[in-house]
Amino acid sequence: MRDLLRRLDGWLFALLLLAGAGALGFLSLHYGRTADWTAGGRASLSPESRAVLDRLPGPVEIVSYANPQGDLRQTIAAFVERYRRAKPDLTLRFVDPEQDPAKMRRLGITVNGELVAHYHGREERLDELSERSLTNALERLARGGERIVAFVTGDGERLAGGKANADLGTFMAQLEPQGLRAVPLNFSQVTAVPQGTDLVVLASPALPLPAGAVKALTDYLAGGGNLLWLTEPGAPVPPPLADALGIRVLPGVLVDGAGAALGLKDPRMVAVGQYPAQAITRGFALATLFPQVAPLAEADASQWKIEPLLRSGAQSWNELQPVDDAHPSTIRYDAGSGELKGPLDFGFALSRLSPDPGKNVQRAVVIGDGDFLSNSFLGNGGNRALGERVFDWLLGDDALVDLPPRGAPDRVLRLSQAGLDALGIGFIVGLPLLLLIAGGFIAWRRRRG
Repeated sequence: MRDLLRRLDGWLFALLLLAGAGALGFLSLHYGRTADWTAGGRASLSPESRAVLDRLPGPVEIVSYANPQGDLRQTIAAFVERYRRAKPDLTLRFVDPEQDPAKMRRLGITVNGELVAHYHGREERLDELSERSLTNALERLARGGERIVAFVTGDGERLAGGKANADLGTFMAQLEPQGLRAVPLNFSQVTAVPQGTDLVVLASPALPLPAGAVKALTDYLAGGGNLLWLTEPGAPVPPPLADALGIRVLPGVLVDGAGAALGLKDPRMVAVGQYPAQAITRGFALATLFPQVAPLAEADASQWKIEPLLRSGAQSWNELQPVDDAHPSTIRYDAGSGELKGPLDFGFALSRLSPDPGKNVQRAVVIGDGDFLSNSFLGNGGNRALGERVFDWLLGDDALVDLPPRGAPDRVLRLSQAGLDALGIGFIVGLPLLLLIAGGFIAWRRRRG
């Protein structure tokens, strides 16, 4: 009888164990529970990111244009999973960019793994995989609202909606889902920048601006307006506008002797891979390409805080002589003719307290090349991503969520040589000796028993 009860007890225990394992499996499939035990909770979303997600009622879709080969998709999925746990209606979808290269070019997808967040018909693109980048993109989506960007027209400027190689139609079409609306601004029809304009763009005028247009732009700056000015080598420069900004356009075209090592046959093509420290380029690591560049310099006195944004390499200079298109590599640096040796700045970010009491900060950007955002060159490297950062900064969208750094403390174990010796002796001598003593004690107990 006792043997039967013992067997029944064993079978009952086995059945209960199996039932418990099955219940745990069922619960694990239907209910999830995660715990972050890392220092500072660095494997989880920050409270700032959770607050942004709370301001996004309704579904959010993130599309990743990542190649299925390799581990990139798994990395992206694990990263986005942090957001999905906090917002269950946030979804992630992968698209293979190699299936339709022509469509990828139309969409402006240039980086493997690039993310695009969609929300209520608007979208934001990410050029880096980080919590700061994605949270700020979601913050811009949560803000909503339409911003008016006025493009000066009538004097041979690049057109915001144009399809010609030199126009900016492709770039502006990609900014429209982010809530930017481009409108023409022709000073032959109006005498001032209309109220409600968030940004004015002067994109490479081919003809000298009329006096009325120059006055309207300088009045707009004096009133606290934000401006993006793209100029070109040899392009007409309105002196009152340059004086109002405290910027000088240097003569000649910027050439870079280091371009040959990168496979650039024309020295007027300036490639940039490193950027001066500035809010626009913070964390930006993509290379950009500028076809023909006018070097810039700061004026002696200015009411603006002027920060370099783009800078050429040490092997560059401003070439004052005409460059033969058939043999562009025949040019030589000539200090005697007044040419300036690089590095030379060709992009500046300007800011100051706004004269407009309704705004805190007034901003302007001057870049000595407009081709890098044109339909022909937008797809080169990080050109589009840099252009988006410039617009974000000018429109104040850089002042978003400032996530605190959450690194792991004490990731490096520092031991003295004596400590290393003691640790080695402990593993080589102490641990085996302890095991021998334990084994001998167990053998002695068994003999006694």
